[in-house]
Amino acid sequence: MLLAKPSGVLIRSLLLSLYLLVFTIPYALLCFLVFPFMNARHRYAMAATWCRITLWMLRTLNGITYQFKGFDNLPNGPAVLLSKHQSAWETLAFPALMPRPLCFVFKRELVFVPFFGWTLGMLKMVQIDRRKGHSAFASMIRQGRTRLAEGAWVIMFPEGTRTPIGVRGQYKAGGAHFAVSAGVPVIPIAHNAGHVWPRNSFIKYPGVVTISIGQPIQTAGRTPAEVNAEVEAWIETEMQRIDPAAYL
Repeated sequence: MLLAKPSGVLIRSLLLSLYLLVFTIPYALLCFLVFPFMNARHRYAMAATWCRITLWMLRTLNGITYQFKGFDNLPNGPAVLLSKHQSAWETLAFPALMPRPLCFVFKRELVFVPFFGWTLGMLKMVQIDRRKGHSAFASMIRQGRTRLAEGAWVIMFPEGTRTPIGVRGQYKAGGAHFAVSAGVPVIPIAHNAGHVWPRNSFIKYPGVVTISIGQPIQTAGRTPAEVNAEVEAWIETEMQRIDPAAYL
C-alpha cells in the first residue's frame, strides 16, 4: 500500500515534472530536426539516450532504482517481449536497459501528439491504424517481421493498458499471435514499477523496481491461445513472487 505523500516526495515529483518540461521539449525538437539526416540506428540511439538521462533523473531526484532477475534469459536472436504494464516507468526504462533496440507497437494516433509523437513517428516502430480492422493486424505482422529481421526485438503489453498494483488485466493474444506467425520465442517480463510510479499519478515514490525476465517460451507448433495462456500464467505467478504484499 502506498503511504501518505511526505512533502519531500511532492517536491521531488515537482522537480521531475520541471525537468520533463524544460529538457524533454527541446530534446524532442532537436530529434525532430536532426533525424532526417540520421540512419535508423542512430535515431534510436538518440531517443534511448533521453530514456537513460530520465532514468538517471528518476534515481537522483526521486530515489527510484532497479534490479534485474533472469537477465541471462534474454536470447541472442529475434524475440517478442511481452511485459506486465503498470506504469510509465517501463516504457522509458526498457529502451534504456535492453541490450537490443526495441520496436514498440502503438496506435497511429500517437504520432500526432506534439513533440513526443512527432519524434516517435520518425523511429522504426510498428504503427497500427485500428480503424482498418483485420488489415491493421496484417500490417502489424508485416512491419514486425521487418523489424525482427533488422535485429530489433518487438515489445508489447498484452494487457493493453496500465493496471493498478495487485490487479490482473485481460491478456490479449495479439502479441502471442504475432510471435507464432513470425516463428520466434516469447520472453515474458514481470515487474513492480507501479509502486514507484503508479498509473495516472503525478507523485513518484522512492523504491527499487524489480524486473524479472522469464525463460523463452517457444511458439513452434503451438496456437496463439496456448502461448498467451502460458505467458499470462508465468507473469502473474511471478508477480506474486516479486510483489507478494500486493496480492494478499
